[in-house]
Amino acid sequence: MSTRTVFADWLLPQPGSAAQENVAIEIDGGRIAGISETGRKPPVTSATRRRHLVLPPLSNAHDHARVARNSAMGGFDKPLESWLFRLALIPAADPWMCSAVSFGRSALGGVGAIMIHYTRIQGMTDFRTEVGQVVKALRDVGLRGAFAVQCRDRNPIVSGPHDAVLASLSSGAGAALEKRYLKPPMPAREQVALVEAIASEYDSDTLCVQYGPAAVQWCTDELLQLIAERSAATGRRVHMHLLETKYQRAWADREFPQGIVRYLDEIGLLSPRLSLAHCVWARPEEYALIAERGATIVVNTSSNLAIRSGRAPMDKMLRAGCRVAMGMDGVAFDEDEDALREMRLNYALNKGAGLEAAMSPAALQAFATTNGCFALDGRTTGGRIEPGGNADLLSLDLDLLSHDLVEPDVPAMELLLARAGKSHVRDLIVAGKDVVRDGVLATLDLPALEAELLAGFRRDIASTADLRAVMPEIERVLSDRLATHGGCC
Repeated sequence: MSTRTVFADWLLPQPGSAAQENVAIEIDGGRIAGISETGRKPPVTSATRRRHLVLPPLSNAHDHARVARNSAMGGFDKPLESWLFRLALIPAADPWMCSAVSFGRSALGGVGAIMIHYTRIQGMTDFRTEVGQVVKALRDVGLRGAFAVQCRDRNPIVSGPHDAVLASLSSGAGAALEKRYLKPPMPAREQVALVEAIASEYDSDTLCVQYGPAAVQWCTDELLQLIAERSAATGRRVHMHLLETKYQRAWADREFPQGIVRYLDEIGLLSPRLSLAHCVWARPEEYALIAERGATIVVNTSSNLAIRSGRAPMDKMLRAGCRVAMGMDGVAFDEDEDALREMRLNYALNKGAGLEAAMSPAALQAFATTNGCFALDGRTTGGRIEPGGNADLLSLDLDLLSHDLVEPDVPAMELLLARAGKSHVRDLIVAGKDVVRDGVLATLDLPALEAELLAGFRRDIASTADLRAVMPEIERVLSDRLATHGGCC
C-alpha cells in the first residue's frame, strides 16, 4: 500500500469543525492514517510548494452525465417542458467518451462524488454494455459515484394521452417524435430486475447502484410500488425527480388529491433510502413529511434558474428539518461545472437577510459534502477528513485565494465563501489517488477528449436534422398545450 503526506496550511475537516492551521495529513492507501499539527509552517517558495486550503471534495448529488451545454444546443432560457425535447438534437456518441468528459469536468470543478441518474441512453450498444462503459469512465477518471438506472413506463411525450398532441403536429413533426419517443416500455418487473442485475455486477466501495424512477408522472403505480417493495427488502437506495416545475405541481394536485408526497409515503417509497431531486414546488407540509421520513432533497439551483423552473425554497426545507444536498443537474451557473461557485451561489441565495441567519456556513458545508455523500451511498461518515476515513481531499490554491488580502487573518471559510471557484482547484485526491494534480486532470487527457467529442457532434449533426427542422413547431404546440390544458411533459 502506498503512503504519502499532504500538507494543509488551512484544513476545513468537516461541517461545523474549526479550521486547523499547518496540518499534515497522512494517507495510507485509500485511508487517512492520521492528522497532526506540524507546529510550524513548511517552507514556501516558487520552486517548492504553494500554500493550500484543504477541505473534503464536494458531492454532486444529482446529475445525468451530459456533456452538451444548454446554449451550445440552442436550449438557452427554454423551460424544462420544451428543453427536454432538445436533448434529442444531440447526436448519439460513444458513451465512455461522453461520460469521461462529463466526469473530468466535474472533477476540475471540485467534485469527488457524483450521482449519475442515467436518463439519456446513447443506444449504440445494448443497455448493459452501455452502463459498463459509463462505469468504466467513472473509474478511469477516478471519482466516487452512484448510478441510478432510469425506470420509466408511461407518458413518453406528455402527461396523459398524447394522441391530441400528435394530431396537432404536421406529419413531419409527428413522425420525428414517434421515431424517438413512442417505443414500448419494458414491463415493470423486468425494469426492476434489470436494476438488480446491474447492481450485482457493478456495486463496489466507490459505486452504489440505485433504482432510478424518472418521476411520478413518468412511472406507473405498479413500477413505483415494485421499487418501493424491493428497496425495503434489499436496502437499495432510490433516486428520482419530484415537483421540478409549476406544471408538474398542477398535474400532481389533480392526480393525487391526498398529495403526491403523501402518495409516495403510502406506497412505502418515502424513507431514508430515497433522495428527491428538485422539490421546487413542494409545500411546507410536504417538506415536513419528507423530513419526518428521513428522505433527502437534492437542490439544483443553477439548473432550475437556467430552465425556468423557479428557485427551491431551501429556507423552508431547512426549517422543516430536511436533509438537503447539492446537485448540479449538468447545468452550473456559467455552464462550466464549477461546483465551488454553485456552493457559494446557494449560500448567497439562502443565508438570510440582515441579521437573520437562515443558513450557516456549517450547514452549507454539510449541504455540499456530507449530505450529498449520504444521498449517494448512505454513508454517514462521508464528506469528512478524519483518521480512519476515506482519503478524499480537495486542495485549493490559498495563495491565489488570498493574493490581495490587507487584513492578514481573514478566516479560511470566509475566503472560501467569498471567492472560491474552479480556477482555485489545485489537487483532488479520491481514495488516496490523484484525480486532479496542479489544476489539470491527472487521469485522462481531457482537452483531447473534449475536442474529439465536439468534432463527432458536429460531424454527425445531420442525424438529427429531421427533429431540428420541426423543433420550433413542437415547442409551439407544447407551449399551447401547457397554456390551455395544463399538465406536464
